[in-house]
Amino acid sequence: MINVIVAGPRGKMGSAALDMIEGEDNLQLVGCIDRKNDQSRVKDIEGLPPFEAKIYEDAEQCLKETDADVLIDLTTPEFGYKHTKASLEHGVRPVVGTTGFTEEQLQEVTKLSEEKKLGAVIAPNFATGAVLMMQFAKWAAKHFPDVEIIEKHHDQKLDAPSGTAVKTAQLIKEERERKSQGHPEEKETIEGARGADIDGMKIHSMRLPGLVAHQEVVFGGDGQTLTIQHDSMNRASFMSGVKLSCEKVMELDTLVYGLEHLLE
Repeated sequence: MINVIVAGPRGKMGSAALDMIEGEDNLQLVGCIDRKNDQSRVKDIEGLPPFEAKIYEDAEQCLKETDADVLIDLTTPEFGYKHTKASLEHGVRPVVGTTGFTEEQLQEVTKLSEEKKLGAVIAPNFATGAVLMMQFAKWAAKHFPDVEIIEKHHDQKLDAPSGTAVKTAQLIKEERERKSQGHPEEKETIEGARGADIDGMKIHSMRLPGLVAHQEVVFGGDGQTLTIQHDSMNRASFMSGVKLSCEKVMELDTLVYGLEHLLE
């Protein structure tokens, strides 16, 4: 049995994680971290499953008082970073789906994970299909060096571009030499019209109500285009990856960045 803490239980991703835990025999909820409802039981919060586990406003207190193995954090970059550090310092393995970590923050938590000899998983995207989309894009980049990424998310997402788009670009960079795309004398008449730039690749971010998480990687060549697309229609699409990470992180002694490293 893996004892789990969930950060942000009232959020859309956090509540989906609770629903997932409720349906799994090998996962047990032992606590939640939230900005409200200190010392309440999860079952007493409208809309949440009937867990007896306590809610804590103080993350440190939650980590000290619960016999947790894993902390699931699907909140925001600010809290995701704080919770990752705190969990490792208390001997709890973090599984984090919060994007927006800086390189310096990733280096810091990786070092801490190795010092503590504790596994950690940070994944820009927990949807298996999204991970496959990124891997297919990396493969395609060997043959199509001209590429643009279009990512679309709900209008409550805080970071842009998304962690998935950045991770996709990083994977493509491994197979593609840096090159400028478009006409050499191209000029933006409105700043930002061509999107963000990573090694000459353009990334475009859309934020609209009604969207969940969607990405297209569009390659262009002589007389042809190739589009690799993934769509998450609801937040349940991420939960198989969260469950897998909770299981695999128990076998790790360092930080793993990206769900693809856990897939066989």
